[in-house]
Amino acid sequence: MTPSPLELYIHIPFCIRKCQYCDFLSMPAQEPIRTRYLAALLQEIQEKSRPLQGYQVISVFLGGGTPSILPGAQTAQILETVRRSFPLAPDAEITIECNPGTLDWQKLLQYKAAGINRLSIGLQSAHNEELRLLGRIHTYEEFLVGYDLARKAGFENINIDLMSALPGQRVRDWMDTLECVIKLRPEHVSAYSLMIEEGTPFFALYGEDEQRRERGDSPRFLPDEESERKMYVMACRMLGEKGYRRYEISNYARPGRECRHNLGYWRRISYLGLGLGSASLLNGIRFSNTEILKDYLEGNYGDLGALLQGGHGGYPIRSILWLDKKQQMEEFMFLGLRMAEGISREEFRENFGIELEGIYGAAIKGLVRQGLLAQQCGRVFLTEEGISVSNYVMGQFLLGDSW
Repeated sequence: MTPSPLELYIHIPFCIRKCQYCDFLSMPAQEPIRTRYLAALLQEIQEKSRPLQGYQVISVFLGGGTPSILPGAQTAQILETVRRSFPLAPDAEITIECNPGTLDWQKLLQYKAAGINRLSIGLQSAHNEELRLLGRIHTYEEFLVGYDLARKAGFENINIDLMSALPGQRVRDWMDTLECVIKLRPEHVSAYSLMIEEGTPFFALYGEDEQRRERGDSPRFLPDEESERKMYVMACRMLGEKGYRRYEISNYARPGRECRHNLGYWRRISYLGLGLGSASLLNGIRFSNTEILKDYLEGNYGDLGALLQGGHGGYPIRSILWLDKKQQMEEFMFLGLRMAEGISREEFRENFGIELEGIYGAAIKGLVRQGLLAQQCGRVFLTEEGISVSNYVMGQFLLGDSW
């Protein structure tokens, strides 16, 4: 019997200093706390692997926080525990997110020896004044040193994270960052627009400005809507001209270098989140670990076997969602449409036993008429205009309570 594919996400919630825009579950912590966290994480990996032996892990993604804050030996210990606990595909993609201010030669060599074959480096900007504004702990020059070390250590699959629409950022500033990154020839580029999230220092500074922009008024600090659109179009054009294919709204890759972890998420492949606050999708159930560090350190990260058998397994009740057919169809649409290839009519029929038009025919017809969706070879996908208003498009695939 062929094992089912499974992705692992492993959350390392620690960082040296929390960035001004960040609303992820992350925090600075001293070494004793990080050591206790590692022990709890290793135990969780072992325990949660037991009910999942019918799966084969096709990707492992260490995210955060700043996973590269850990010593290389601890990272290797995590991956060794994964290998002992789960069947791991021989060609599994193993990624670690890295902050340029935490990389060194020895750590990179330890990553290679541990089997990590993909780095995701959070540059964000090639301008030091923008990095300071964001609260990043590195300079552009430090990023270049880390990137060069990674290449010399033998890493042949590197993603660079970038962020546009920053306060005070001009279109030509964004163009300069793109030019700097393109010269380095990474295999993958993630280019996101800054989101002003509640609860962050940036929300206190720029939340009102974001609301002005949403109303169509001129913002005082953030780039206006037209400039933000120009930045997005510029990234598509400049990266496309250099051989990067946009395979998802904000992600670009050279052929064959698309992030397997990302693709699995948008295609709704089963994934298991390990670590504080991490999210999972298994057997039509979405659930998350506790976000309370004290509870996690005491081993309160849930009983996966009990959950899969119909109980709550000790997980916080508010974090468990048993997806019904309606919710699964909605997710299929608004996750799948993030990809450039869009969604497949055949896969919809195989998953739900009904034709796509039987559920979404009217919505698709209307969006095609508006020029926001296109159809070709049995697939439905966003047009360029549709991408620019993707939130509106996705909203058309939410089914009412009467469905």
